[in-house]
Amino acid sequence: MTAELDHLLRDIRACRICEGQLALGPRPVLRAGAEARLMIVGQAPGAKVHASGVPWDDASGRRLREWLGIDAGTFYDESQVAIVPMGFCYPGKAGSGDAPPRPECRATWHPRLLPLLPKVELTLLTGQYAQAYFLGARRKGSLTATMRAWREYLPSQLPLPHPSPRNVAWFKANPWFEGEVLPTLREQVDGLLQPR
Repeated sequence: MTAELDHLLRDIRACRICEGQLALGPRPVLRAGAEARLMIVGQAPGAKVHASGVPWDDASGRRLREWLGIDAGTFYDESQVAIVPMGFCYPGKAGSGDAPPRPECRATWHPRLLPLLPKVELTLLTGQYAQAYFLGARRKGSLTATMRAWREYLPSQLPLPHPSPRNVAWFKANPWFEGEVLPTLREQVDGLLQPR
C-alpha cells in the first residue's frame, strides 16, 4: 500500500487539471503517509502556502498547531498526520478572501487517496467545505450549529472552524469552543500521536 500511495502522491503533485483556472498556476500541496492516524482536511492552500509548498505554513497553521497541542515536527510527520485539503492548489482570490477550493481535486483524487489511508482514526474537518463533503446530510444548518453538535461526530470526525485570523470574531463570540472542544481535541490527538 505504501508504494501505491507514493505513486498516487506523485501523480497528484504533477496534476494540471485546473491549470487554466488558477491565477498562480498549479502547485498541489498535501502530505500523507499510509501509517497516519490523524487526518486534517482544510479548504485549500492560501497564497503563502502556495509560495512555500508547505501546508498550513501561515498564521492559520500556527493557531491550528496550538489547538492540537503539538509542535511543527509532529504536525509535519507524514507517518502520523495526513494533510489532505479539499483543493490541493491555491484557488485565487474572491471578494475579501480566497476563492472556494476547486472541485476537481475532490472529484478526481479523494476517491483514490482516502482508501490508501486506512489507519486514520480521527479526521479533523476544518471549515465549511470539509464539513460539507465529509458530513453531508449530518451537517447542521450553519458552521456554528455544526460546531455546537461536535460530540455527535466523534470518535472518527471532529468539525473545527477554520483557524484563520479572519475568524477571531467567531472565536470571541463562541468561548465554549475553547473551553469545551479544544480540551477534547488535544486529548484525542495526544492519544493518537507520538511527539517527535
